[in-house]
Formats: sequence, structure tokens, C-alpha cells
Amino acid sequence: MSTIAPRMQTTRRRALAAVAGAALVAGALAAGPAQAAPPPVVDPMHPDFGPNVTIFDPSMPLADIDAELDALADQQRDDEMGSNRQAVYFMPGTYGGGATPLQFEVGYYTEVAGLGASPSDVTVDGKIEVYNRCLADGGTSNCLALVNFWRTLSNLSLHVNGAGQDGCRASANFWAVSQAVSMRRLDISGANLSLMDYCTAGPQYASGGYIADSRLPFTINGSQQQWLTRNSDVSAGWSNAVWNQVFSGTVGAPDETAFPNPPYTTLDKTPVSREKPYLFVDDTGAFNVRVPSAATGTRGISWGEGMTPGRTVPIGDFFIAKPGDSVQAINRALAAGKNLLLTPGIYDIGATITVKRAGTVVLGMGHATLTATGGAVAMEVADAPGIVVAGVTFDAGEKLSPALLRVGKAQSGTSGADRGTATDPITLNDVYVRVGGPHVGKVDTAIEVNADHVLIDHAWVWRADHGIEGFTEGVNGDTDRWNTNTGRNGLVVNGDDVTATGLFVEHFQQFNTLWKGEGGTVVLYQNELPYDPPTQADWTQPDGTLGYPGYAVAEDVGTHELYGAGVYVFNQNTPSIVTENGFTVPEREGVRLHHVMTVNLSAGTILHVVNGTGGTADTSVIGQPRFVTDYPAP
Repeated sequence: MSTIAPRMQTTRRRALAAVAGAALVAGALAAGPAQAAPPPVVDPMHPDFGPNVTIFDPSMPLADIDAELDALADQQRDDEMGSNRQAVYFMPGTYGGGATPLQFEVGYYTEVAGLGASPSDVTVDGKIEVYNRCLADGGTSNCLALVNFWRTLSNLSLHVNGAGQDGCRASANFWAVSQAVSMRRLDISGANLSLMDYCTAGPQYASGGYIADSRLPFTINGSQQQWLTRNSDVSAGWSNAVWNQVFSGTVGAPDETAFPNPPYTTLDKTPVSREKPYLFVDDTGAFNVRVPSAATGTRGISWGEGMTPGRTVPIGDFFIAKPGDSVQAINRALAAGKNLLLTPGIYDIGATITVKRAGTVVLGMGHATLTATGGAVAMEVADAPGIVVAGVTFDAGEKLSPALLRVGKAQSGTSGADRGTATDPITLNDVYVRVGGPHVGKVDTAIEVNADHVLIDHAWVWRADHGIEGFTEGVNGDTDRWNTNTGRNGLVVNGDDVTATGLFVEHFQQFNTLWKGEGGTVVLYQNELPYDPPTQADWTQPDGTLGYPGYAVAEDVGTHELYGAGVYVFNQNTPSIVTENGFTVPEREGVRLHHVMTVNLSAGTILHVVNGTGGTADTSVIGQPRFVTDYPAP
């Protein structure tokens, strides 16, 4: 058994006490509603984050750290449909170096982050990696990155050191991932960064990711089908583009003028941004959360000239929730003015968590997951400025929910002074939705945005195309899934002036994204239409239109902008199914699409890219995108 650093010992010891304490609180709630216990006092030096948080200190022997991380990677490497959630944090200091680097992999549902105020406060000299996952023949073939979901790396410096690895592995730090994976606040140096794994069974496909607020070495995009790099520095170089590669506010980004050869989309500045809140330890050893400020027209990293602009919230101002805590207890803490920290795990949510107070922060650790039960809406966010929800996964339950996350209420009657504002928007960072997968899920609209001035900064909204029901990626599936694992709409935006940077929405049964509000802006959109409509009739709109577009803007909208977007078709259950348009938008001068495409992945047909314009994506052009550079044409 490895030696545990003193701080880690304290964290785990307190976690055991917390379990007992939670049971006592639950018993008190069941006994009667009399006097509710106040939220527990948080020790700022040793907050109780529960048993699924591991905190390393540089005083711990490197061999023990390496052993802990390898064991965690082995546990999580194939745990795609599992219930484990994990967070790994590094106290300020340096880990590894020279001939003894710290090299480890990051598995499913795992967050890895430094606890410094700046990325330079924590240095890993070694490698932090994700490789292709091998799914057949005992894990020796069908090796790819297409299902490498749900992992996070942030807030540290990584000096890439491949000492001890073979020549291929030592050539780069491999980060072969797909959706629901973010890299934030990183300073990477020493060797290349590769967004694909070309060592495991050769180069294989990866399908989408996100980098923000990072300084990168030479980066090999390789087989990545879509990617957003926002407010970063890639001056060291970037190679390769596949279908849908977008840069926003990124220093050194490739030029887009030759689009679609190569298919780069480059915005000089990001229209609206707010970096994700992050946990850090100050000079006294106390834990805090830094909440970055919102900004407009930004470019480059936020930490280059000091601490990221924003405010610091002491850990004592948070209710530190653990799986098993009741929604009533969480809501009482929120009503009392607390922010909410969700420690790693799965929370069964049978009533709505309501976030009402302006400026409230809800921060998930280790891909904390809220599973709706009994048809509940898992969370509602009031139409109030400055609320931030970050690092939270919403999971549909087996009974139909009208929504999983609802932001603002239509006709809420809230006074204008309390509503979200352009200078302090409601913000969603790294917010993910899963409908199905490990169990049947049912939802009407996964995320519903009714408030104005909302920023969605990286979201994956996924109706599962595979899972324990036996529907496997690339294999003919069960047509009963269409009627059991139900998700009508992915994202519906009713509010005005909503911005999305990094929006991935997939496989919903009607509208994947339906935009009804004015002044919307989306930078990088990726969609796969559902694989599993049993018949054309099941994939036809009431007015007779063949199929639903992957992205639709309502007919009465006057202003909307979309930059860098793709809709993919793979109707593997019924390959004869036809979709008329990948995108539909009103014919107005204020509605403009820039660099949009459709592509056929081997089954089904999309007749046009947008509004009857653009080539047909069918099986005669598998893997060859049909591009429209600008719509309407200039």
C-alpha cells in the first residue's frame, strides 16, 4: 500500500466522518421538518471533499504518486458506463523531472487539475495522456478515440518528458479524445501535443474537443474531426485540419482565407467569454474558488500578466455537497446565500435544485453527475446576472423529464434590474448532458435557455448512440431504442443575446438545436443526427419535410451568427433515410452562417447543407464534406 501524503490522509479521514454525518442529517430530515441544521462549517485549510478526491503534495514520494495515478487510470480506462467519479488535484510545486518523469493516463469521469493561483504554480515534468481505446479481441483491436469522453485537465504547467517511453510514445503528449473533454489554463512545453494517438494501431479517428486559455507547443491536430481552440496561444504551430477546425481569440491561429482547403475557421477575437471557475490554494494554505470575470472582444490567455481577472470566493462560502445529500439541504444552503460545490459522484435528483441568487457559483468536481429521477427537472437557474454553473453533468432518468437544465423562466416577471446582463452573463462552462447510455433516459428538452445574456462555454448534449442496452458504436442497433431512450430536443434557446463557444449536440429525435432568440452567436457547432430512426415516417416533420435539420433558427428571428459548424449523418439502422437540410435559417440579411458543412459517415443522406443550398452528402461521398463558405452568399 502506498504512502499517502499528509494532506491526502486528512482528506480521506474527514471523508469517512462525512459519510456518518450525512447519515445523521438524512435521519433528522426523515424524522421531521422542525429545525433544519445549518450548513456545516468548512475548515478552509482542510475542507472535506469526500472519498473520491485525491490531493497530492510535492513532499510525497514520486513513486507513490505514480502508483496511485496508475491504479486510478486502470480503474477508469474502460469505465465509460460506470458510476465512478474522480478528481485529482496537485498542490503547488513540481512533480517529476529528468530521468524520473511523472507519466500517467486520464480515464473516464476524471478531472486532473493544479491547485495554484496560476498555471505556473504547479508543474508536472512528464506526461498526462489519453490513448486510443481498444474495443475488440480482448482489447487489442478496433482501437480508436471516438468514445474517449468525460475527462478534464486544467490549471497547471506540463513539461512534456517522454523519458523511458519508446520512440513513438516519447514523440508527443497524446490527448486522443472526443466530446465532453476540456483542456483549460494549461502551459505546455517540451515536446509536441498530439490530439490523436498515432502509436496505438496507427493513426485513428478522434471526434471533437476543446482547449481554452492555454499556451501550447507545436500541436498535431491529426485525425480530429472537429475542434475549438479559444483564447489560447498556438504560435509554436498547428498542423492538419479535418472537417471543422475553429479558432477564436487565439494567438498564432491558422489563417482561414483558403477555406475549405484547409477547413479552418478563425475569429480574431472571442465575442463573449468567461473562463471557468477553478479551485486554488492561497499563500496561507486556505482553499478558495477563483471566479473569472466576463469579457467581450478577448484574445489570448487570461493569466499572462498575473492572476486571471475576477473575484476570489473563500471555500467557506460554499456548501460542499456529497452524493446522498438531499435536494432540500442543497436548496436551503443556496437560499442562505451559499455557493454550491458538488464533490465527485452521482446524485439522484428527485426535485429541482433552484439557483436564484445573482452571482451564485455552482461548481462540479470530478464530473459530478445529477441524475433526474421521477421526471424531475434537475436544475433551474434564475434569470439573474452572474450565475455560473460549471463542471456539471446532467443525466436523464427513466421517467420523462420536461428538461434537465432550465436557465431562466419564460414570462418570469423578474424586473429588468435583476435579469442577466451583457457585462455579467449567466454562464455555463463544461456543462454536459447524457440521455441514455448506462440506463434508459427520457427527456423532452435537455437544456432550455429562456434568459437573455447567457454564455454557453463548452457543452456536449448527448442522446446516447450506444450503451449497456447493447447498441454499440458501428454495429447495427436495436430499433426499440427509438421508443425507449427518448430525447425530443437537445438545446432550445428562447432568450436573446445568447452566445455559445463550443457547442456539441447529438442524436436527438427532433431538433438537436432550435434557436428562437434574437442576437444569438455560436462559435463551433458539431452535430450528428440520430442513428436510429426506424423509418422515414419517424424522421419526417409534421409538414412533410424530410427529417429535422441538425441546427435550426426559427423563422421569425432577425439576427443570428454561426461560425464553423458541421452536421453529420449516419443512419445506420435504416440507411435509406433522407434529411432535407443540415441547417435551416430564415432568409434575412441579419442571419449569417460562416463555414458550415455536412458529411456522410457511411449511411443515410442529407440533400442540402442549408436552405436548399450546397451539395448532397450521401454514400457516394463518404467522409467528404459538402461545404458552404457563407450563407447567404456575399
